[in-house]
Amino acid sequence: MDFFGFEWDEGNREKCLKHGVTTQDIEALFSKPLLVIRDPHDRTPEQRFRAIGETQARRFVFVVFTVRDGMIRPISARFMHLKEIRRYEKDNPHLQKR
Repeated sequence: MDFFGFEWDEGNREKCLKHGVTTQDIEALFSKPLLVIRDPHDRTPEQRFRAIGETQARRFVFVVFTVRDGMIRPISARFMHLKEIRRYEKDNPHLQKR
């Protein structure tokens, strides 16, 4: 996926921070291997995606985002639960760097 930056405003920044995920955490995710899929529950005119990746502090994060004019706009983000992490690691061993 090609993009050249991130689109942040008070709305999406606050929604991500509500779950403890910083803008720096999210931006760093997109600089290394991560899993990106289309959001199967998307019912909006704008196409939404899901991304799963690992922060610099080795915490897994789940991010919902869209792409507008070549910029990633995070919609929400949260840290993953242990059960989700185990499934992600099992399904994506090629993305693990531990």
